[in-house]
Amino acid sequence: MIEKRPLEDSFTNIYKKFRMGLYSRAFNQGIEVDKPLSSLEVICVEVIYALGKPTINEFASFCQFSAPNAAYKINSLVNKGYVHRVQSTVDKREYHLEVTEKYLQTYGFTYHFIPKVMSRIRETFSPEEVEEFERMLDVIDMDLMEE
Repeated sequence: MIEKRPLEDSFTNIYKKFRMGLYSRAFNQGIEVDKPLSSLEVICVEVIYALGKPTINEFASFCQFSAPNAAYKINSLVNKGYVHRVQSTVDKREYHLEVTEKYLQTYGFTYHFIPKVMSRIRETFSPEEVEEFERMLDVIDMDLMEE
């Protein structure tokens, strides 16, 4: 039987495991590609992914980069094939940033790990427990993490 730990410890350990997966990729551990990303570039792509197809200005604003610095970083990511610029259908002068499949396959450990963990959860717990867990995660996501 698994030893009961405080909720804070369990949550911290889960969060830490996801972060460590990202960090190992950010430092190019076990990655063999012709155009690797620097650790800062990995963080930039993760920000783009988390923001959900931001405009160049939204990305620069979030990262607090100057426009030239943001443009330089984006150009590097585009040239390496990890980000695409997609022209807005609403305002043709504006471009959105989109993470490529190359990034997700090469550096996206977390995005491939989540379905494995979810599958293990469904195998380990009853459908009712999984449903309650989903409900709890939704409440945490929508109501408790407003920051």
